Amino acid sequence: MDKTINLTLKVWRQNGPREKGHFETYQVKNISVDSSFLEMLDILNEQLISENKEPVAFDHDCREGICGMCSLYINGRPHGPDDDVTTCQLHMRRFKDGDTVTIEPWRAKAFPVIKDLMVNRSAFDEIIAAGGYVSVSTGGVPDGNAIPIPKPDADEAMDAAACIGCGACVAACKNASAMLFLSAKVSQLALLPQGRVEAKRRAIAMVNKMNELGFGACTNTRACEAECPKSVSISHIARLNREFLKASFAS
Repeated sequence: MDKTINLTLKVWRQNGPREKGHFETYQVKNISVDSSFLEMLDILNEQLISENKEPVAFDHDCREGICGMCSLYINGRPHGPDDDVTTCQLHMRRFKDGDTVTIEPWRAKAFPVIKDLMVNRSAFDEIIAAGGYVSVSTGGVPDGNAIPIPKPDADEAMDAAACIGCGACVAACKNASAMLFLSAKVSQLALLPQGRVEAKRRAIAMVNKMNELGFGACTNTRACEAECPKSVSISHIARLNREFLKASFAS
């Protein structure tokens, strides 16, 4: 028989970005330790609906740690107490019977609350749209070996591309900086020859857009790296700074 636990949940409720939010306390019982955190929230919402109360709004999609939608601040940590996982991969075995669990949305000016635990992360989309792509015409699909790329560069580019844009780095940073996200998106292109053509324009455009959207400055506390569910390294921030300085001197 599956082990179950009872929990007290302190959940942030807020009707919209211009409304004042507050915590509400709920009790959930007989939660299987093998269930995921989002499944526990599903059970809470079923309970609220049965009591003719409004369910808690939270974001989710793939529930496989790929899409980055499950952006929750749990007991003072983005994505909760486990390391290198998203909220949807967090299992209730990480909690003890009788625990009080505090659940909040991301807290950042650039991520306004939509409702309850959902935030608007379209600022990341705007940063990508400012230059996080390759637009040069490459003709047909080239042979995989036509452009030799050193394996260390390819591996590092793939590590940067592992970023899922969940926003945990912003939520963890005391300044709500988006530098880890932005640097990962710059690195995945800057390390490859296909991305070098637009490197100067990309670095300046994406950094300017980030600043325009109200993200804070990076002070290298490494909280972003510690809480990133995909273990993206802050070494990419150093590369972004080099790319930005080179582009600034060249312009």
